[in-house]
Amino acid sequence: MDGRALRSVEELIKFHGKPKREVYFDGENSGRVLKEVIEAMLPYFRDIGYGHPSITNKPGWEAYEVFSKASELIAKTLNVSPQDLIFTHSGTEANNLAVLGGVRANKHLGKKIIVSAIEHLSVIFPAKELEKAGFKVIEVPVDNEGFVDSDILESFVDNDTVLVSIGYVNHEIGTIQKLREIIEKIRDKNPDTIIHSDVVDAYGRIPLDLTKLDLDMATLSSHKIKGPRGVGVLYLKEGVKLEKIIYGQLSTQEYWPGVENVPLVVGFAKAAEIRFANFEEEINHMKKLRDMLIKGIMDRVPYVILNGPSGERRAPDNVNLSFLYCEGEALTI
Repeated sequence: MDGRALRSVEELIKFHGKPKREVYFDGENSGRVLKEVIEAMLPYFRDIGYGHPSITNKPGWEAYEVFSKASELIAKTLNVSPQDLIFTHSGTEANNLAVLGGVRANKHLGKKIIVSAIEHLSVIFPAKELEKAGFKVIEVPVDNEGFVDSDILESFVDNDTVLVSIGYVNHEIGTIQKLREIIEKIRDKNPDTIIHSDVVDAYGRIPLDLTKLDLDMATLSSHKIKGPRGVGVLYLKEGVKLEKIIYGQLSTQEYWPGVENVPLVVGFAKAAEIRFANFEEEINHMKKLRDMLIKGIMDRVPYVILNGPSGERRAPDNVNLSFLYCEGEALTI
């Protein structure tokens, strides 16, 4: 090749050869969009709902109605009101809005921010930015399986703690935190502290009731359940203060300006509908495949270590292994 950009599928095939049977092991990061999701989105790019949801004309009204119905479906899977959902363009944007907007709006509550040491970088980096503005950031350590010790975390919480952010399921090693226990201890120590959780890798994998969990904010993302990339959500409990971090165009959403991407929100809703239609059956199937893969590799390949917990404290679709004496890059090529 001469270094120019590959412009078509035909060129890719010519360069790499015809595709062989593929086994894809990076599903924790992202994956293929479901065919049914793509089909559900297509009409809303051209035929219906293509208007601006905030504009009072027929296409705008249609767009608003479609957007509202999709929001309702997603909210139902979380046991929250659709009015409490803020749609962004990714989980990363939603985490930034939660940390930056949550802390700035509630800075009167204190100057301390607490996160776990294994949070997604879209939580840690915004916290570090706030550190430059005078906030104190504490990273709570985890054990060798990725669990946060709720007693250690509780010891850091005091009357100066404005925000605690603990992810429900770790995006790398699949650790499922005892989030309800953690939240209760934070509430007992300082009931005014804002509590956020990145539930991107929990949504669609474990039962998730945001109302029962008593979270103030939670983040999720469409593509983690085989929906389209480019749409995330921040749940904001009614009454919790939040400050905008971007400004601009008219929107139906108070905290995230800009034209809502109706087709992608429809795709997110369709992916959620499919995932939760037979949720228990789907999760049990994931667990069976997960355990089969782990056992099959560890029985046949020497010097393999399972990273993270096993059994019920691990996400049903997560397998993370270390192969001793092998370069990680060589294994992925």
